[in-house]
Amino acid sequence: MTKSPAKPTRSNAADWWRGAVIYQVYPRSFQDTDGDGIGDIKGIIERLPYIASLGVDAIWLSPFFTSPQADMGYDVSDYCDVDPMFGTLADFDAMMKEAKRLGLKVIIDQVISHTSDQHPWFKESRASRDNSKADWYVWAAAKPDGTAPNNWLSVFGGPAWEWDGVRKQYYMHNFLASQPDLNFHNKAVQDAVLDTVKFWLDRGVDGFRLDTVNYYFHDKELRDNPPHVPDSEDAGLDAPDVNPYGMQSHLHDKTQPENVEFLKRFRALLDEYPDRTTVGEVGDGARSLKTVAAYTSGGDKLHMCYTFDLLGPDFTPSHIRHCVESFQKQVKDGWVCWAFSNHDVTRHVSRFVQQPQEREAVARLAISVLSALRGSICLYQGEELGLPEAELAFEDLRDPYGIRFWPAFKGRDGCRTPMVWEKGKSQAGFSTGKPWLPVPAEHQALSVDAQDKDGGSVLAHYRSTLAFRKSHPALIDGDMEFLATNEDVLAFIRSKGDDRLLFVFNLRRGPQEIGLPKGHGVREVFPMPGLTGSVMDGEIRLGPLDGICARLS
Repeated sequence: MTKSPAKPTRSNAADWWRGAVIYQVYPRSFQDTDGDGIGDIKGIIERLPYIASLGVDAIWLSPFFTSPQADMGYDVSDYCDVDPMFGTLADFDAMMKEAKRLGLKVIIDQVISHTSDQHPWFKESRASRDNSKADWYVWAAAKPDGTAPNNWLSVFGGPAWEWDGVRKQYYMHNFLASQPDLNFHNKAVQDAVLDTVKFWLDRGVDGFRLDTVNYYFHDKELRDNPPHVPDSEDAGLDAPDVNPYGMQSHLHDKTQPENVEFLKRFRALLDEYPDRTTVGEVGDGARSLKTVAAYTSGGDKLHMCYTFDLLGPDFTPSHIRHCVESFQKQVKDGWVCWAFSNHDVTRHVSRFVQQPQEREAVARLAISVLSALRGSICLYQGEELGLPEAELAFEDLRDPYGIRFWPAFKGRDGCRTPMVWEKGKSQAGFSTGKPWLPVPAEHQALSVDAQDKDGGSVLAHYRSTLAFRKSHPALIDGDMEFLATNEDVLAFIRSKGDDRLLFVFNLRRGPQEIGLPKGHGVREVFPMPGLTGSVMDGEIRLGPLDGICARLS
């Protein structure tokens, strides 16, 4: 048995994020109200009652800032304004007001490791080597033979360096060449970034999802990265295996020790405002949990982080247990946010199924498991409908990552297609115009209005499961203790005070019977939505892709 270490519990409103359920909205694909085929903030306002009906605590908005949209808004050219394609600051304020009315917190994406090359900061920086912002980005001289300063690679393919003919230097970009990296070694850059954070805090946002939070600093000496040595932890790698980025051990281009002090500055600013939170995205390969531990410990940096550990193809008891236990072992006083899907990975229903007919059962079981884990959880729009990954033609792709590595890697557009609202309407009610990505017919059949009418739908299961989670304090911030089982069964106890709940999930495609855990008696089988397992003659009996919740005596 492995038991989670004792942690502080959610004892006041300031800890609302601990154990919270966060719903990710990808604005481009949520709801279009002006017919241009791209979702907008007025569309989010229109659908906020639906989000509230799910029983979530907060929404996380992917970027809506002014941007050339080379990477779908993750290339920001103005941190303090709304891109016209999404609306206006007045629309944002109206959305905040409606979210508060519905009891929803609002978390926004902060993409501060890099900007767009159209940002005024970069335009000034590249103009000369001696202007006031000359050192705001990562510039370096070419090697004597004209090649890049070192061997660092871009996540999106090719070298992490782009030549600039005006300065006659290279600049660093961890992603697209049009996304130059800020130089966080310059304190003026930190100050300017924190000023943009303050802008949104003053507007009332409840927190920030920090994109690529371990990418802020680089090695000042620009040392080469060594080759990657494969090991047993490679499930945590944060690039597809077709990408040479994974061939390096990224010791020098990210996750530098100086980042910890900047995160303390970030937290100190947040602490000037009541009840705010941060969730950091950590992509650091096999070192991710060690990085999470460094970034969430001590109560003076990030509130919580998430990694890519559960965002891969492995939906097995051993993998889930390994991820959770590894977190509990390495992160003694931090907090985690678990997710099976987001805007960067193949939808989990498609990743986890072995046969297409399993999709609905897998969708149900996945949220049951996720809701019972210790930590906060994040849901991605459409997963509550059981949406599979969309199959798109090359000519429909908009994601530069997918276009670069097609056909070996199809990119991220398959999980970013528009939300489906009305089965019988053109474009499933998302837009009256041509949407920026196609609406698959397979998705249209799974639309919100169709599932709203069906008490046995995946959508109904999500609502009832999230209500179950919210009604049991042990699931919000209680302890977690794993039990020994066979390889197809995930079993653990969640407890708070005298309340002890046993969860047993069968991830096998056939029925199973297992003995009750030694030393534990079942007081009652507890009706967790959708689980049909039973206890008979000292045995737990489970159907395929099924589970049981029982209160222990």
